[in-house]
Amino acid sequence: MTINWFPGHMVKARREIEKNIKLVDIALILLDARAPFSCRNSDLEKIARNKKVVMVLNKADLASPEAIRHYMQALEQEGFLVVAMDSLSGKGRQAVLRMAKSAFQEKAEELQRKGRRPRAIRAMIMGVPNIGKSTFLNSLVGQKIAQTGAKPGVTRGKQWVRLREDIELLDTPGLMWPRVESEEQGLKLALLDIVGENAYSEYEVGLYLLSILKDKHPQILLEKLGLDAGNQLEEEMLAKIAGKRGYLLKGGVPDLDKTCQVLLQEFRRGKLGNISLD
Repeated sequence: MTINWFPGHMVKARREIEKNIKLVDIALILLDARAPFSCRNSDLEKIARNKKVVMVLNKADLASPEAIRHYMQALEQEGFLVVAMDSLSGKGRQAVLRMAKSAFQEKAEELQRKGRRPRAIRAMIMGVPNIGKSTFLNSLVGQKIAQTGAKPGVTRGKQWVRLREDIELLDTPGLMWPRVESEEQGLKLALLDIVGENAYSEYEVGLYLLSILKDKHPQILLEKLGLDAGNQLEEEMLAKIAGKRGYLLKGGVPDLDKTCQVLLQEFRRGKLGNISLD
């Protein structure tokens, strides 16, 4: 399954981000903690190449803690400042603020040498669609000031928010890159709900999720879905889940579409446990 999803408004969004990057000191690039490498947009990293970049592994509550440590080490080795955060609970909020201050330190010293008065840090929030930027922003501020939604592409246009006296944040729309070359990466992006639902088949993505559970998390299959995978094909496993849950069409035929839809929702909400994909 090939996944390509680049709605027309993203061309305009990219131009806006390129124009506004000169207004900020640092870039906070959000990644999904379950698959940070798969949702890295190299276009965004190129746009922010002349700024200090902090990589924020968002939705950390949904990923394996051990995997998060591995991901953070790998990104740090590339030279990035890295922090993990759960925007829903606010866990990691203070670490993000400390990291933003650290990223701004060099610029602050430069301003001081020039005899300029101290000013607020200006940070741009960047990332692919549905990565949780608006929820992240609301969590940092401590109140709901950005519109959030479960569908990719809720945020449109420029939005400045003053977090406190020393930090100002510029929210931006989620930006994809024009073509996803790797089939597996496309499946991960679909599983994470980063691309629009019209760009993929839920059936294909549901089978992919079951293949991950079978290969890497057989205990989740057993405990959460009541399946001992063995040598079963994913299609057989899907039909058994449908039967166990009573998702049936006329004549007792398994409703595979509904089963896939529910499985994807359960994964995205963390109901199947902490599962990392990269």
